[in-house]
Amino acid sequence: MPLIPWACAHCGFWQKHFEPRGCPVCEDTRNDLPADGWHFLREAEVAEKLTGSWRRLDRDMVAFTTAPPFGLNGTGWLLLHPDGNTAFEAAPYYTPEMLEEIRRLGGIRFLAASHCHGYGALWQLQDVFQPEVTAIQKDDLRMTKAFRVTWPYDEALELRPGQRLLHVGGHYEGQAVLHDSNRKILFCGDAFKVDQDESGHSTAISTHKAFHKDIPLSPAEVRHYRKVIGGLRFDTVCTPFEHAPGITTEIALAVLDDQLRGPPGVRHIPLDQLREAR
Repeated sequence: MPLIPWACAHCGFWQKHFEPRGCPVCEDTRNDLPADGWHFLREAEVAEKLTGSWRRLDRDMVAFTTAPPFGLNGTGWLLLHPDGNTAFEAAPYYTPEMLEEIRRLGGIRFLAASHCHGYGALWQLQDVFQPEVTAIQKDDLRMTKAFRVTWPYDEALELRPGQRLLHVGGHYEGQAVLHDSNRKILFCGDAFKVDQDESGHSTAISTHKAFHKDIPLSPAEVRHYRKVIGGLRFDTVCTPFEHAPGITTEIALAVLDDQLRGPPGVRHIPLDQLREAR
């Protein structure tokens, strides 16, 4: 059998395989197993299900998504730069039109993701654009069966001045954040979850090890988040799923401090409450 990309029909995780017998994301304690058993899709089967779109945001950033929702249904962020673009996280799949738009915008020089929940079809971006660097924190390497990591790193990696990958762990052992100091954005992976209404307005924020299972972080994991994030300045966070202007360093730290004051728990703290406390 040929070695080809397969996507889990349940969570959308891609692996290059002869014929998968299981999905490491679904089998992990943070996720549920598919109720109807394993079902894996070839690339052509995924392609015929989805249409792609993108939107230009402020601060020279483009968000790539697909519809209808597929798997975890993350967003691929493209950060435009005159010396080469950075792609962080990935959409579930990239249609020819999406790939052509990335090519028109200058391709990809640096490619990275926070952890496996944000990988999406990162393998496509590597295959098509052959980025100079594909960076993943070393503790997440076991999940990279669909693409080749060219720069595994330990606690930090500077992609360019103003763009640094930082290992935070917690939600996943190898979870990392990307801090873009020039844009004042923290691409936080699943270190934080931002609740938003239908208009995209942020209403509450939480932190967790497993959101759907309501498993909280341990106190030591929260303290490590705080140690890494406390020294960063940002006024916006981007998760694999949300673009959330107004989530500042101070708000993020307040969420972590709430965890450290009380017993571990997944608490959705209203943003109005956090702003009033400041």
